[in-house]
Amino acid sequence: MPGLGTVINAIAILLGGIGGLLFGRLLTERHQDTLTKACGICVLFIGISGALEGMLTIDGAALSSGRSVLVIACIAPGALIGETLNLEGQFERFGKWLKIKTGNARDQRFVDGFVTASLTVCIGAMAIIGAIQDGLLGDYSLLVTKAVLDFIIVLIMTCSLGKGCMFSAIPVAVFQGSVTALAGLLRPLMTAAALANLSLVGSILIFCVGLNLVWDKRVRVANLLPAVVIAVAAAFLPFEI
Repeated sequence: MPGLGTVINAIAILLGGIGGLLFGRLLTERHQDTLTKACGICVLFIGISGALEGMLTIDGAALSSGRSVLVIACIAPGALIGETLNLEGQFERFGKWLKIKTGNARDQRFVDGFVTASLTVCIGAMAIIGAIQDGLLGDYSLLVTKAVLDFIIVLIMTCSLGKGCMFSAIPVAVFQGSVTALAGLLRPLMTAAALANLSLVGSILIFCVGLNLVWDKRVRVANLLPAVVIAVAAAFLPFEI
């Protein structure tokens, strides 16, 4: 059944959020702050490992780096587009609407938790590849793997950032569900080069999410999302950058 992987993924996020709420009540504010920083450090290294995998190559006995021009060419114009569209503001407005509609108007952490968790679980190649496999082949195994990871991530984030994190199930369901529905159209675009670019730039954005968790909100990560689209488009240029 196409779409089952996304349903499993969304349910896993909700369960992770419920578990985080139950466990988070046992933690003091000091514990929650430390857990937020610890989660941020983990997200930082997830982003770093993905970015280095895309930028470093073994040349004989030496380790060489590259693709820095691609990173700049994707993120700089992507940031300009995102700032012009104010994607971060759109995320926050939806988060505020959710906060009111779900009866959490007094929760000061709701919007930050929603935005941070949504960006963490939505950005990455697994979401796109898994959703395409689910749509074309009915193979949701990759999304089940992602669901397990998202369960753990959201559980930990909810302990420190509150119940807004569990509502990241909504953008995951919308995004992955849309990719599954459009899998036939998107599959020709997801070449090996396109996926490599997407993974590299997506990992850098995940790194930025980690920065915000460790050092409070410094980067408007949602405004960098167009960089991922540019990264995929760059794979079809007649020259390599």
